Amino acid sequence: MVLDVNWTVKWLTLCAQAMAEHRVELIELDRAIGDSDHGENMDRGFQAVLDKLSESPPETPAAALKLTAMTLMSKVGGAAGPLYGTAFLRAATSLGDAAEIDPAAWAGALTAARDGIVARGKAEPGDKTMVDAWTPAAEAAGKAAGNGSTDPLTVLVAAAEAAEAGAVATDPLVARKGRASYLGERSAGHRDPGAASSALIMRAAAKAAA
Repeated sequence: MVLDVNWTVKWLTLCAQAMAEHRVELIELDRAIGDSDHGENMDRGFQAVLDKLSESPPETPAAALKLTAMTLMSKVGGAAGPLYGTAFLRAATSLGDAAEIDPAAWAGALTAARDGIVARGKAEPGDKTMVDAWTPAAEAAGKAAGNGSTDPLTVLVAAAEAAEAGAVATDPLVARKGRASYLGERSAGHRDPGAASSALIMRAAAKAAA
């Protein structure tokens, strides 16, 4: 599978499907420690991304990601819109004008996206945020690419599995950032909704290449 603009559009399409399928789950996760709107916001945001992709078909992976960034920033409420928008924008910048994404470039894009989230939200691993999914995903992709893997799917799957494990690992954590931090110790025992939606995005990327 070549990671080109067609793969990128397929990935974003699968992201939209995942947000629709898991909308209620994300709402319930956010109801426990947030304001209950994460599932609704992510579903609405990615449906808007699909509309924009249809209206203005991108020519490169970066163009698709930049369009996604701008759309999420304008359509997704709360903290998620700026954070996800920054992530996709930083990834787009990392990829430049390349027509195809190799494993090393994908790992670099994930790292750039993670760094953007950290810069925007001021969160670190262990704070019980989406960073807890993006950091292991970026690290796993970098490790897989650094080991000489030339198969994009191997790197994508490694990132997805790491993001999913990272999301699960937020369950026992006490939130130190965002609305969930207001709950203090009561935030423990609940999965972070941003980490959960991040894991869905990573898994969609792997599915798009499978």
